[in-house]
Amino acid sequence: MLMPSRRDSRCSSRAAAIAATTLIMLFANTTQCATVTAAPTAAAPMAAAPTATAPPFDVAAAIRRINIALERNYPHLDALYKDIHAHPELAFQESRTAALLAGEMRKLGFEVTEHVGGTGVVAIYRNGAVPTVLVRTELDALPMEEKTGLPYASHAQQTLDGKSTFVDHSCGHDSHMAWWVGTAIALVGMKDQWKGTLLFIGQPAEETISGAKAMLADGLFTRFPKPDVGFAAHVGPEPLGEVDIKDGVVSSASDSIHIVFHGRGAHGSMPDRSIDPIVMGANFVTGVQDVVSRQKDPKEFGVVTVGSFQAGTVENIIPDSATLKLTLRSYSPVVRKLLVDGVERTATATAAMAGAPPPDITHPHGAASVHNDGALAARAAALLEPVFGASLHFIPATVSGFTASEDFSEFVDAGVPSVYFGIGGDDPAMLADYQRRGQPVPVNHSPYFAPVPESTIRTGVTTLTLAVLMVTSPT
Repeated sequence: MLMPSRRDSRCSSRAAAIAATTLIMLFANTTQCATVTAAPTAAAPMAAAPTATAPPFDVAAAIRRINIALERNYPHLDALYKDIHAHPELAFQESRTAALLAGEMRKLGFEVTEHVGGTGVVAIYRNGAVPTVLVRTELDALPMEEKTGLPYASHAQQTLDGKSTFVDHSCGHDSHMAWWVGTAIALVGMKDQWKGTLLFIGQPAEETISGAKAMLADGLFTRFPKPDVGFAAHVGPEPLGEVDIKDGVVSSASDSIHIVFHGRGAHGSMPDRSIDPIVMGANFVTGVQDVVSRQKDPKEFGVVTVGSFQAGTVENIIPDSATLKLTLRSYSPVVRKLLVDGVERTATATAAMAGAPPPDITHPHGAASVHNDGALAARAAALLEPVFGASLHFIPATVSGFTASEDFSEFVDAGVPSVYFGIGGDDPAMLADYQRRGQPVPVNHSPYFAPVPESTIRTGVTTLTLAVLMVTSPT
C-alpha cells in the first residue's frame, strides 16, 4: 500500500520532528505527562485527540519496559530488517520471508502455523482467554529495481508472469515486519501486565490486494481464534516520530479490472481489412473518463486509471487483440459500483461501435476501504498523545481518507474492529532539503524510498505495543 504524504508542508524544523522520538525515551523517566494538541494543517485538518478516561495501566512504566526491550533487542531487529530488505519476495512467493518470521515467533514461545492462505504465517501466544488481539504485518515486496544505493540494498530478482524482475521493499513492509517482531518481543516480556491471546499474522500478497482474502478463505478466523480487535500500521514519508490516527475511512477501495479487446489483424497498409484493437483501446482510454467526470457526483472521490496498454509487436502489423489493465479507487460502496459498472459498460460499447466481438473483462482482485473503528481510534489517540506530543495527529472522520488502498479491510469487514496507524519514517533534514530544492519527496513505491530504520522501527514497536496493552490490561 502506498502511504501518501498527509501534509503539503512536513518539515518546519528538525528539532520539532525529532522531539517525538526523544519524548518516547524521556517519558520512561517520568510519571507525569502533559497533553499536547497537534496543530491543524491546511491539507488535512487535525483535531485534538479525544478526551478519554485514564488508561487501565501505568503508561510511563510500560514505556520504560518497552524501551528496555528495545535497547536489548534493537541490534537483532536491525539485522532482521536489513536481511529482509536485502531479500525481498513477491506476492505469494514469500517463502523465505515467512520462514524467517515463523522462526522468530517460535523462539518467543508462540504457536506458529505456516502456509495459511499460501505463504501466510499465524502466530498465537496465549496469556488468558480473552480478548484476542490481531496484530498484522505484510510479507511481500514490489516488482521494481531499488535505486537507494544503501549498503543493504536489494539486488534480488524473481519471476513474475513468466519474466524475471527485480524486487524491492519500496513500500516499507520490511519496516513493518521488524516492528511486528519487536512488538511481540515487548509484549512477551511484559506478559505480567496483560491478559488475553495474541494473534500475530504475517500476511502475504498485500500488494496485489489478495493475501488477506486468501488467509480468510483458508480458515483464518475458523481454524484460529477470531480476534476481538485488530491493529496494523504503515510507514510513510512523514517525519520520524510522527503517528497518524485517522477516524473513519483510512484508505480507498481498490478494484483491478483487465480488459481484452478482440479485433481482426491485418497489414498496416490495409486498415480497412482490420478491426483495429489499438483504436478500440485508445477510444476506451479517453471515453472511460466520462464515468468519472460525467456520471460520478463531483463531490465524491473516484479514480479510474489505465496503467497498462499492451498490443502489437511491430509497426506494420495491426494486431488482433489489445490488453488493458485498470485500477479503480473509491471510498463509498455506491461510487465503487458506479465505477465498475461504468468501466464494463464503456468497454462493451467501445467494442460494439467497432463491430468487434464483446471484450473479455475480468476482475483479478479488489478490496473495500479500510475503516478505523471510531471508539477504538479515539481511545488510541487519547492514550498516545501524551507519549508522542505534537507528533500525534488525530485526523477526524470529516477529512477524506488516503487515496491508496489496503486489503486489511478484509479483516475489518469480517467483524474485527480495528485501528490502522500511520508511522513517519523520513529524516526531517532530508525532508527539509527536498522542500528547499522544490523537489518531490520519494514516497512509497518509489525506487528511492528509504525510511530511517531505527527511529521508524522504535516508533512502530511503541505504538503497537501500547495499543495492545490498551485493550488487554486488566481494569
